[in-house]
Amino acid sequence: MSIKDRLEGTVDATRLESITDLLGSGVYRAIDILRGEHLAQLGIVILTVFVFLGVFGPYIAPHDPSQINRGEDGQVLRLAEPSENHPFGTTNLGRDVLSQVIMGARVSLIVGLVAAIMATVVGTNVALLAGYYGGTLDDILMRAVDIGYALPFLPFVVALVFIFGSSLMNIIIVISLLMWRSSARVIRSEVLTHKERPYVESARSAGASDLRIMYRHILPNVLPLVILYLTFGVAWAVIYEASISFLGFGDPEMYSWGSLLYEAYINGAIRFAWWWVIPPGVCIMLFVMSVFFIGRSLEKITNPDLRHN
Repeated sequence: MSIKDRLEGTVDATRLESITDLLGSGVYRAIDILRGEHLAQLGIVILTVFVFLGVFGPYIAPHDPSQINRGEDGQVLRLAEPSENHPFGTTNLGRDVLSQVIMGARVSLIVGLVAAIMATVVGTNVALLAGYYGGTLDDILMRAVDIGYALPFLPFVVALVFIFGSSLMNIIIVISLLMWRSSARVIRSEVLTHKERPYVESARSAGASDLRIMYRHILPNVLPLVILYLTFGVAWAVIYEASISFLGFGDPEMYSWGSLLYEAYINGAIRFAWWWVIPPGVCIMLFVMSVFFIGRSLEKITNPDLRHN
């Protein structure tokens, strides 16, 4: 083998090892941790079910969620108890609760994912800018975070939704506008620990720009923390959407688990029609619980000290 072939083989092997370490190590580490976490596995199963319902809900729902169902005698099935045709019973207007619960999964998925992604993107960029540049910019951005913490979340969100409208997109934007504050503060502290490390100094000495250092060198090192906050953000966004809808400020054109509870409450059925209240409440609980189970296991990736607890 010639010297050229040996050199090329060495370069290829090194490049392959670098790519494998970069793309595979984090995934393999996460898989290894999740294998030993039974609660995380349970969370993945539950979350997979909800994702399936959110994607294929219109095709598997037994009835049109807005359809007024009638009995054999032609009478509207008002507040009918669970039966073979209506496993979760019906509402005061004779609408199938099971179909509404299935359709509500899509709204929760959309709000949870989109709001969490938007909030995490904003929080991560604020953290990178504040932590890397420091000084006046850091003070301004951190004071903005402090103002965000000073605002009572739910009343402020309800006020914004009341002003700008209760469409689904407005709810997502309003939730993400205030949910970025936690990720920004914590990720900033992580950026502060990385910006003085030798690899950053080496990149700066090599002539790398500030943007390249932040997004090419620092961001990959804080990415596990970003993913962790993204995961928890999904759960909190679902809780906030359900709270907003339960107060009557949800999108009136879409079914969500919070809006089902709101309809049951304003019609007084929350006191006796358990089949109208328990299913959406249990779905909210299971969805949030599954995300937190997964997030707890992902937290062990960012904090190795927790792996022995």
